[in-house]
Amino acid sequence: MTDSYTDSLQTELAAPYSLPQGVVEHFETYGYVKLKDVLSPQLLEHYSSLITDLVFKLNKLTKPMEERTTYERAFLQVMNLWRESDEVKDFVFSKRLAKIATDLLQVKGVRLYHDQALYKESSGGITPWHADQFYWPLSSPKTVTVWIPLQKTEMEMGPLAFAEKSHHVEIGRDLEISDESEALMTEQLKQFEVNEGPFDLGEVSYHAGWLFHRAGANASGQPRKVMTMIYMDQDQQIVPPRNEYQQADWETWLLSNPIGGPADSALNPVLFTY
Repeated sequence: MTDSYTDSLQTELAAPYSLPQGVVEHFETYGYVKLKDVLSPQLLEHYSSLITDLVFKLNKLTKPMEERTTYERAFLQVMNLWRESDEVKDFVFSKRLAKIATDLLQVKGVRLYHDQALYKESSGGITPWHADQFYWPLSSPKTVTVWIPLQKTEMEMGPLAFAEKSHHVEIGRDLEISDESEALMTEQLKQFEVNEGPFDLGEVSYHAGWLFHRAGANASGQPRKVMTMIYMDQDQQIVPPRNEYQQADWETWLLSNPIGGPADSALNPVLFTY
């Protein structure tokens, strides 16, 4: 890999992306946006290889598919890859991607909560309806996840689907990802339009922490490779954990920083600020 090639990738990861007119308003109203041509095919190919190698190196889920829970069948999940590889750290710390998050949240800057690779195997099942912020002991809804498919993602691969405007209502906020959340929220979310569609190569989505979303099973015969980063307002505060998952998150991703204080542990660097 030549230095000039690596430099060009790093330049792309730092270059500002011009948000189309009305995108910030769409995010605020509907709770998500899908943006085309955010990352080049060359960049995605390069980092897909690095991220995939780490996923298979670090993955601890080896049970046969038929022995797994619904959650375990949904994807292989490996977190904080940025601590395992300096090159992947360049990707996770992308100012291009973090600036989009900052603009969508309409804040002065964002910190990293954590990254996670989500690889839905070729026989992987559905990802049930859920809202991510159920898992996070954070004071404000100013959170957003970027979902980056590392390949073109047709419907048969199980792309992300969004229940539009569901972040505005406090329903289902006590539900973990499970068969129960899928059944209950399928009924509850009938009042909302669902946006589901394929992702082109280079297209990414951003969704709010309290927006309900799901993904279908992967029937493509190929793994659905996705990288995600969770961003939070740089001024986010830690609240007392409300469930066992938030307790674990407080200890793991926030390093048990004082409750009531800022979410600014060594694992939560500012990735973009004005």
